[in-house]
This record gives sequence, C-alpha cells and structure tokens, in this order.
Amino acid sequence: MFGLQSEQVMESRIMSATRLTVPKTLKLFIGGKFPRTESGRTLTAKAPATGAHLAHYCRASKKDLRDAVTAARKGADAWAASTPYLRSQILYRLAEMLESRAANFAGELAEATGCTTEEARAETAAAIDLAVSLAGWPDKLPAVFGSVNPVAAPYFNFSSLEPAGLVVLFAPDRSALFGPVALICAALAAGNACILVAGDAFPIPVIALAEAIATSDIPSGVVNVLTGKRAELIQTAADHHDIDAIVDATGHGETAAVLKAGTAVNLKRVHQWSLVGGITPYQLLALTETKTTWHPVGG
Repeated sequence: MFGLQSEQVMESRIMSATRLTVPKTLKLFIGGKFPRTESGRTLTAKAPATGAHLAHYCRASKKDLRDAVTAARKGADAWAASTPYLRSQILYRLAEMLESRAANFAGELAEATGCTTEEARAETAAAIDLAVSLAGWPDKLPAVFGSVNPVAAPYFNFSSLEPAGLVVLFAPDRSALFGPVALICAALAAGNACILVAGDAFPIPVIALAEAIATSDIPSGVVNVLTGKRAELIQTAADHHDIDAIVDATGHGETAAVLKAGTAVNLKRVHQWSLVGGITPYQLLALTETKTTWHPVGG
C-alpha cells in the first residue's frame, strides 16, 4: 500500500514539474536521409511577428548540392523506369500523407510565415488538392502528348515522352508550402528525380514536407531538399553537367540571369515558372524529352 502511494506521489510530481522543450534542428534531405550540412553551418529561423526563435536549419554548401546530384542520379533511372500507373499511385500516397498532417502543416506555416490561421489552412488545402491533381497525370501525359505521325513512306512513326532526367527546382520565397509541393509533384509526375532548393525566407514548411516525403513510398534519392542561401548554389547548379534541367520559380531577375549565363555552356534547359494558378500539363511537358521511333510497316 505504501509503495503504491509513493508511486502516485512521484507521478504527481513528474506531471506537475516544468519540463524543457526539445528544440529541433532542421537538416537537409539527401538520398532518403536527413544529414547535416558538410560545412557545419546553420542559420536561425525566427517568427516574423515576434522575432522568437523557431529553429536552427542547415545552410547547404556547394558540396551538399553535388552530393544531392549523386543521390538523385541514383534514384532517377529507377523512377523513370517505373510504370506511369505506379508513379500516379505513389504521388497519390504523398497526397494522403499531406492530408493526414494538414493541421500540422497549417500550424507550422502560420508560425513560420506570420500569415493568419485561415490563410495557412487555405494554402495547405490548395497544396494537397494540387498534389492529387498532379497524381492523375503520369499515365495521361503519353496519351495526350504522344502521337503516331503521318509519313510519306512505308513506315510507322511514333513520338513518345521520356523524362528529362534530373531537375533542380528553385522554390519561391513566398508560397512556402504550395510552391515546393507544386514543383516537386510536377517533376515527379513527368518521371524525373529532383533537387528542391528552398526559398531563403521560410525553410521550416519545406523541411516538414521532406519529412512527409520520407515516410511516403517515393524511393530514396528521387526527391532531395536543400535549405540555406540560394545565391550560394545557383552558379553550381547552372555549371553542373549532370543536371538535365532547371526550373526557376523565384521570380528574381538576377537568379534568371545567372542561370541563363551558366547553362549556355552545357545547354541544359532553364524554365522560368509562375506558380499562380497551379501547374498546367504544358509545364509537365517541358520536363520531358520527345523520342521518335521509326518502324517498317509489316515488320
């Protein structure tokens, strides 16, 4: 009896004691894992309204970007070789993961960006809806944009779509959740592996998205996420010969100029996207290559 009372007293003291919070250090997402930056550098995210400390997050280096390229290249071939139907199912699974954590995403979005709760909920809902919409496109793209071409010879001529390969995505500073979801889902729907470079202003929702991706069915290396100072990574992305395409959704003229000048040497494609209104099928088409095949009639 005495022992039971002692346990109850101890439990009461534990429950009433003030406990310390466990501050979170936000890491990068490379190859399906969450490593710290190789440079050891971090930045501090603060609440816009109060200036309160929210979290430390990694300041990715050029070496981190090169590591992400290596990881993405390993995942690119398997993702491209998977059936469009399977890619649709996996993207829909990601939408399910976002839906199950919608309240958490909205709370983090409001805290990190200073928007209202209603605005955060609206952006979260729009991001989830877009993910569901893009999940329906992997097996539609070949039907809509592929073709049998008429030729004046005894041949069949087929045009089919293949993924561009490895795409680097520069996220906008605003639209801290909708923008990254739109870019990542567009790249995946077209069959590409990708590296998302988060906007400088609000990294917390992007890492929360990476945590959802890590628990989805997306294979390791297919999606990689870097945070930090975008300006430090732009030139490396433009110069890297193992990157096939770049999507710039920042809306910054200086960023566009650096990318265009850098990619003039290796001829990789650079697209400037506005994410207002979501993603169109023609934007997905821009992240593919058209392959044309000739086949003799009756062969």
